Amino acid sequence: MIHRVAMFVLLVLQREDGQILLMERKNTSYLNGWLVLPGGKVDEGEDVVAAMAREAKEEVGVTIDPADLRIVHVTQQHTPDAPEKDTVGWFLTATRWDGEPYDAEPHLCGGLVWADPDDLPERLWPQNRRGIESWRRGEPFSTQGWTTAADRDPREARRG
Repeated sequence: MIHRVAMFVLLVLQREDGQILLMERKNTSYLNGWLVLPGGKVDEGEDVVAAMAREAKEEVGVTIDPADLRIVHVTQQHTPDAPEKDTVGWFLTATRWDGEPYDAEPHLCGGLVWADPDDLPERLWPQNRRGIESWRRGEPFSTQGWTTAADRDPREARRG
């Protein structure tokens, strides 16, 4: 049986000083008040790079050339009691873009925050935190929600 999962893209927009952009969620059904990376769902028929460029424009008003996006981490999220909610998250970085980031969805976002990726805010959504930390450690892949050695320590997956 084929197990279909939703795919998400998450933008690590990084300034020259190393700071990354986070958004505060508001007026949503989930995670209000939490900081998250800009991003969203990959639409049917869309590749992850095109999805990230689209989401960057929709959420923070910047134009990113797809050639300037780099995939730095992928995570597979499992929800044991609701496998239909399983997801794959693609973390992409960009250090070049056109335009000044702004809150392009003020009805869903309470503002933008630049943060040090090595000293992340407490209110950062845990799944985003794990992805950022994995990226900073140079780990290309992780799993979450599975009862495997990789969930305890992603380096275990490589030792296999």
